[in-house]
Amino acid sequence: MSASPASPSMSRTPQNIDIAPRNMHFDMHVLSTDWHGGDPFRTAFFNALSIMFPIGEQHFIDSVKYYRRRITDPVLAEQVRGFTAQESIHRREHQNYNETLCASRGFALDRLERPVRRRQAWALRHLKPVVHLASTVAYEHWTAMLADSLLRKPQDLEGAHPDMAALWRWHAIEESEHKAVAFDVYQAIGGGLWLRRWMMLIVTLQFFGDTFRNMRLMLKGYQGSHVALWANGMKFLFGKGGVYRGLGSAYVDYFRRDFHPWDHDNSEMVAGITRELELDQAAA
Repeated sequence: MSASPASPSMSRTPQNIDIAPRNMHFDMHVLSTDWHGGDPFRTAFFNALSIMFPIGEQHFIDSVKYYRRRITDPVLAEQVRGFTAQESIHRREHQNYNETLCASRGFALDRLERPVRRRQAWALRHLKPVVHLASTVAYEHWTAMLADSLLRKPQDLEGAHPDMAALWRWHAIEESEHKAVAFDVYQAIGGGLWLRRWMMLIVTLQFFGDTFRNMRLMLKGYQGSHVALWANGMKFLFGKGGVYRGLGSAYVDYFRRDFHPWDHDNSEMVAGITRELELDQAAA
């Protein structure tokens, strides 16, 4: 009697992608300066993203770990462990980033984090675990899209201090590696299509709202023309070759019934840049 074929894995992460933590530590001393080529807008954009990460990464970890006992597929279970380990190190490094930034630039970290903390506290009291997971899935797609842009377009970090460029590229690599883990967990526990769609719309508003609010606070003391600063900055974000330029198709695809994060397969690029930066040697 022939053996039964193995059940297909719940994970669709390519085999050339290894979701393993790298215990990285970065020198943050340049955060006291406009480290992105002396450009205050570009510097503030990345700094504002970082402000959201420690709280967000912990939320992602908690929402995925809540369902870990329901994951029977050993491949996906191992990827959940890798996801959790990677996100834990991201949270640690960005907490150090944010504390160093605020101490050196005179920003109030509590004020920058306040809207996210209040929103999350309300959500923890009132929303079901599956909603938190759907939120994580949406945020993970946003970080995956931005990570792909950062890796695909080196000009996004052109002129940045090498220490900061290294931090953001490392983060982008790992966000790309684990971009489907929360999604696969959501599918495995029977998460609904319409909740996934609605949470993406809500998360999009939150993502842009939090980013631009904190950029405005960070740039409040800018001595030049704020109109010119923001006009030129919008070109960096949305103009030709900008950070957000070209993300539309990946964003719209998220709303497809049959969508999966690895439909946009950038695994060869990710693996190549990982080797180029020698991050494959840093994996735990």
